[in-house]
Amino acid sequence: MTPPLNLYDFSRPALIALLADWDFSHYHANLLWEALYQRQGDLSALRPDLNGRLQSQTTHALPTAVTDLASADGQTRKFLLRLADGQTIETVLMQFEGRDGLPRATACISTQAGCAMGCVFCATGQMGFTRHLTPGEIVAQVLFANQHRPTASQPLRNIVLMGMGEPLHNYNHTMTALDILMDHKGLSIAPKHITLSTVGLVPGIIRLADEARPFRLAVSLHGATDAERQALVPPARRWPLAELMDACRYYIAKRQRRIFFEWTLIEGQNDTPTQAHALGQLLTGLEAHVNLIPLNPTTGYTGQPTEETAVKTFQSILTAYNLPSTVRQRRGIDIAAGCGQLKAITQ
Repeated sequence: MTPPLNLYDFSRPALIALLADWDFSHYHANLLWEALYQRQGDLSALRPDLNGRLQSQTTHALPTAVTDLASADGQTRKFLLRLADGQTIETVLMQFEGRDGLPRATACISTQAGCAMGCVFCATGQMGFTRHLTPGEIVAQVLFANQHRPTASQPLRNIVLMGMGEPLHNYNHTMTALDILMDHKGLSIAPKHITLSTVGLVPGIIRLADEARPFRLAVSLHGATDAERQALVPPARRWPLAELMDACRYYIAKRQRRIFFEWTLIEGQNDTPTQAHALGQLLTGLEAHVNLIPLNPTTGYTGQPTEETAVKTFQSILTAYNLPSTVRQRRGIDIAAGCGQLKAITQ
């Protein structure tokens, strides 16, 4: 039996084409799009014949929450979501205060079930790779998070593709999902409020530049020499630093925008002044911003987070190289919702 079509897998042009094959006009396709993304999937206002066909041949159900955990400070919720085939993934909803003092919601979403990259300090990498998510499964996480905002007045402002999986390993499905999320007749998430994080898949970075993808790019470094980086990030064996940095320079030159470089600070591993100087030298001359992330604990890695004084020393050295940096706020560590802590187990 042919499985039903997931309407959330379709970009607006693809949905228009589908309905055209069914002899329905652009007008009805746009009404369906608005129903999906502006009326929380309520199709009751559509023509009865169209609605009937949709009911018999398609689905637009959101994933169900197996668990819903809230951090002690009330600023973070982590959802274990069950997909249609029984596979589970984790999605995180966080609250931050905007520059205007008003609360803003950020959804951290997954692009794969598990991850094939195998970064040693990451719980998702430790669990291995199961499968790619479809565009609709990526989009549905945002819709789910949007429905679970603390208050209706708190907008879902930011999307970070920093959950389970490597987005550029699932390139086509991820780009389709982002096209859907940015569509001005749908959720209309501004590209400047979307950040895609990669461990450094060089072909994907070049493709992002060539396709002029408008969202923010974050590249996980964690080491400023090949030996140090390869010990933490296995894909570095395939794409050494020289090749990765050439791709980053290409991206910056072509897109005329900065890259955010992520550095997980691990005590005694990559947090010394020597390594800070090496990072400063590596990034000198690039339009770059460094996000420093004290290691979050996982059961599969014995490393410890860098202490605050060492973090400040590391950051001050980067400042001497005229490199702006930010120490990422730690959110949801008590519920294993922090960076590198997501690991879904079917229950």
